[in-house]
Amino acid sequence: MIGIIDYGLGNLTSVKNALDKLKVPNFISGDIEKLKATQGLILPGVGAARTGMKNLISKGLDHFLIEEIENGKPFLGTCLGMQLLFEYSEEGDTKCLGILKGKVKKFTGELKIPEMGWNNVKVLNSKSQLLKDIKDGSYFYFVNSYYCEPEEKSIISGTTDYGITFPSIIEHNNIFATQFHSEKSGEIGLKLLENFTKGCQ
Repeated sequence: MIGIIDYGLGNLTSVKNALDKLKVPNFISGDIEKLKATQGLILPGVGAARTGMKNLISKGLDHFLIEEIENGKPFLGTCLGMQLLFEYSEEGDTKCLGILKGKVKKFTGELKIPEMGWNNVKVLNSKSQLLKDIKDGSYFYFVNSYYCEPEEKSIISGTTDYGITFPSIIEHNNIFATQFHSEKSGEIGLKLLENFTKGCQ
């Protein structure tokens, strides 16, 4: 059973619909006791970092997530759900979960912000669990004004170019995260979600 974390932000229904299509048992909830009983957790995200952290803290989900991840439960963060894993975001001058070392920075330059639409991912980790049977250069759907800058570069499994090269997939032990929306990325996105859920069994 996969728990989709409801913290008042994120396209929860889109994620649920994608998992339903894969016939993966799942539910949406912000209830900590229910989420504890899952084999894996997904933190979606659409919105601002400050609001996201405020909502997690108000529900006690910040400490819950840190504890579950430290205990080895498979976790997938999507878009804002990826960014909140780090120590700090420039968006709203926000202290984040601090599960991963690094920060979240705003795109600069002449390109349109936010990045919105399809972009490709260069595979850096040939043993990536998320990218199993997914070709290098595959396209996924992005909506982001900010990007992650991890201190530990070895956790970056895939990168994308948008004015600069930024991490679009990270994997570290039981932590998985994508800057793009796999649930909105067609069949290739479904394959990535399937790869994650298989690792939860």
